[in-house]
Amino acid sequence: MSRYRAAVLVFLPVLLLAEGAATAPPQRLADGFEAAGFSEAGGLYYKQNKEQNAGTVEFQSAVTHSGKGALKLTVKPLCSASDENCSERAEVWERPERWVGYDQGVWYGFAVKFERPIPQDNHRYVIAQWKREISGTPGDFSPFLAIRLNRGKLFATVETNLVSTSNVGPKGKVAHCPAGETPVWLRPETNQTRALVAISSGWNDAIGARFNACTDEIRVVNRGNDLPAPESGWIDFAVYSKPGPDGTGHIEIFANANWIATIKGRIGHAEKGLGKYQYFKFGPYRAANTDIWTLYYDDFRRSSDCKDVLVETSCPF
Repeated sequence: MSRYRAAVLVFLPVLLLAEGAATAPPQRLADGFEAAGFSEAGGLYYKQNKEQNAGTVEFQSAVTHSGKGALKLTVKPLCSASDENCSERAEVWERPERWVGYDQGVWYGFAVKFERPIPQDNHRYVIAQWKREISGTPGDFSPFLAIRLNRGKLFATVETNLVSTSNVGPKGKVAHCPAGETPVWLRPETNQTRALVAISSGWNDAIGARFNACTDEIRVVNRGNDLPAPESGWIDFAVYSKPGPDGTGHIEIFANANWIATIKGRIGHAEKGLGKYQYFKFGPYRAANTDIWTLYYDDFRRSSDCKDVLVETSCPF
């Protein structure tokens, strides 16, 4: 039996909203992956598309965080190394009818374990991401929050549109920002800014070299703990997600009951025509590569109530 509270699920249709209308409060979801498929109470599914053909999903019992089951998600080579627009994914998505409004704050939790060998190369690896619904707007919008891996180290990023910056340095040299400012990577070709908001121990300037500017429009409060090392075993994340591209955004990150960071300010994208929902997906996602990469996931939960997700330490609000 999982130690996380089971979900009480009310099935509601997705609402068709007028511009500026508020979305409904988030439904409570949970899945401990105890059965041979996704539970109705979890609201999750494995999306089938070309990039997902690189992946496999297995409901297994040999490696678990709690209870008798967990997901094994694996990606294998699929893309040509020369195809920069191709990715290899084995991601599990929230079902669209369960998506949370972009105007809502919601808590997410999940546990993840890296199978060895853990990738040590300089490459694009993502293990969990939060995105805004795209509804007829052209362009490639990065996740407004992502948990990533590079050279064997975990880090978290927040994305928004281009922001005002200071202390812009040369490319390839990480910015060391004054108090109240955050290192960012400016991406003018897509009207986006990526902020570095949390790191794991052993992080160094070579890993974060693209973050060569500073901004005070995304503010990070470091709570005195690094992200855990990927080789340390199961990592149980609890994350509060409330985008706000107008400067009202708010994110909290916890890992293994340790408070990692608070992020406030401009979070998410504001292009006209983007959808009114945020959504979460998890699983191995990478640019083209030549080997096999496997992660285990367990104890997914989502709630507007922090106590349903952050069960081993006090909630911050």
